[in-house]
Order: sequence, then C-alpha cells, then structure tokens
Amino acid sequence: MRSNANISWFADITLADRPMVGGKGGSLGELTRAHIAVPPGFVVTTEGFERVLAELEKENPIRPRVEALSLENLRGIRLLSEELRSRVNSAPLPEDVCADIAAAHGELCGSDPGGPLAVRSSATSEDCEAASFAGAQDTYLWVKGAESVLQCVRSCWASLYSVPSISYRRKDGTPEKGVAIAVVVQKMVDARSAGVMFTRSPLTGDRSVITIESAWGLGSAVVSGEVTPDRFAIAKIGGQISLRQLSDKRMRHVPAVSGGIEHAETPEPLRREPSISDNELKALAEIGRKVERHYGRAQDIEWAIDRRGEIFLLQSRPETVWCGKDKVPVAKPSENPLMHVMNIFGGRR
Repeated sequence: MRSNANISWFADITLADRPMVGGKGGSLGELTRAHIAVPPGFVVTTEGFERVLAELEKENPIRPRVEALSLENLRGIRLLSEELRSRVNSAPLPEDVCADIAAAHGELCGSDPGGPLAVRSSATSEDCEAASFAGAQDTYLWVKGAESVLQCVRSCWASLYSVPSISYRRKDGTPEKGVAIAVVVQKMVDARSAGVMFTRSPLTGDRSVITIESAWGLGSAVVSGEVTPDRFAIAKIGGQISLRQLSDKRMRHVPAVSGGIEHAETPEPLRREPSISDNELKALAEIGRKVERHYGRAQDIEWAIDRRGEIFLLQSRPETVWCGKDKVPVAKPSENPLMHVMNIFGGRR
C-alpha cells in the first residue's frame, strides 16, 4: 500500500511534513530515512481529523471557543474539554479513512492480524524546538486488531482537547487555526528494557555527555515517573561511563493478555540489577550521537531493547530546557551599548 491523503508510511515522510503528520510522525520518518532502527509503522494524517472537525464545527464552533478561554479559567477549560472530547469521540469516521486505516493495518501486521501495536498522538504543535508538549495527548500501547486501532485513533483525535493540551496552547498563545492532530500506528517492541536518553545532561546542560535512564519492561513506566530508573552518564568522546546509579526497580509495565499494559512486580533477583549492559549503553550512546548529528541539536529520545537485544528508537524530540536557557542573554540589553563599559570602570574608583 502506498501513502495517500489519509495514510503516510514512515519511509515517505520527514519533519517538513509536520503539518500533515505532526511532530512525532515527522520525527519517526526522519529517523527511518536516516537508517536508525525504528519499529515500522504509518501515520494517519491530519486530513481525517480536519474533515471530522469541519463537520462538528457546522453544528457548533470548536476552535473559536478554545481561543476564547482564559488560562486562569480552570473550570471553563475542564468543562469545554469534557464537551469537545465527547463530541469527537462520538463523531462518525469518514468511510475512506476507515478503509485506508484497515488496509494499512493489514499490511503492517501481515500474517498476524492480532499483532500488538502502539497508537500514539502526533499533534502539529508538539515536539518542535520551541516546545515539546510531551504527554499532552493520548498514547495507547499493546493495541490488538483493526477495530481497536480505529477506536484508539478517534480517542487520540479527541485528546487534542484534553485539559493539559488546551492549557498548554492557551499558555503559549498558540492560535487554534492550523493546530491539528495526526496519529502514529507502529509495531510494539516487546521490550526487555526501555527508557529515555538525553544527548546533553538534563541536570547541568553539559554537552559532552549522554545521559541514559533505563528500567525493566516497557518504557511507559519511566516516562510516567512510576519507577525510579537506573541512571548512567557516558562521555561522547571516548565512551567512558562516568555515572552508574542503580535503583530498586520494584515494578515494571508489561503487556496485558487482553491488550493494553499492566503493572507487575519485578522479580527479586532483577530489582537491583542493571537493566542495561555496558555494551548496550555504549551502543545506545553511539545511536544518540548519530541522531544528534542528524538533527544538528541536542535530543530527548525514547528507546527500547527487545528480548533479542536489538535496540529501537521510539521517538526523538528537541531538548528544550537547556536549549531555551542558552538563548537567554547573559545581561539585559541597554539603550546605550557603552554603558556596561562605563559601569565597569565606574565601579573601580
């Protein structure tokens, strides 16, 4: 199946396609084209969402009502969020969109139609250099079957109007016109270990190290903060492991038999054992360096290692905390550019 107006395969997209596939979708396309191991998949483009929204707005405006909200009006945000999510979740899906998703699902899963997939929101306003908006929209893991994928796609669309998502946009002053949401559908990694990687230190901003956080099972436990991960720091040049901080990883996220994920206790022998080997750390750090070179800026990366020891990247977004601080001027600008010189000499009298 080739990409069309409703479906774009990772190999056919780049970050330049963000208006159509969102930030997450564009990044997964970039990684695929850069020959980084990414679980295969496709993106349900913003086309379907825009068509559903246009039909809903004929009945009652949506975007103008969101823009009219004040960030301080928490009750108003909550009530409008509940209303809009309900409307999107109950709206009929265009028949051609349903057919294209079902066909793409069949091609992705092949001979295993019940194979587990991740269905992940990819908003056009997320994962950009200025702001990541990470976690503001919904993600569904270990989704089985085409019908369940369709339901999750609709839920991801509706999550554009979650309380956190609306609040982020109101705080940032993002115009609602042009804000849309695509949905990533990709094969799940049956992760032995997973976590996050920063190509500069998230604590100090040090550009010379890569910081890796790791835990047993699916990476959702690390991203959600439900488990304290192992932490490592690795020199970009030389590859020395300068920090090795192991935690007591009491629980992990694992696949549920009926689909979705569940919490499970970590077996006692594994709780305090490193969830990633030194060789895997160094291989992961090398991938991080390659991704940083590709994008030309520091990255915040989600990764997983399957039960065969193969490393996959699940997402890469610009690091925003320290990049934002780098842009802050050291001193406030003065109307007279010579004033700082005069102040220095004046203070020496």
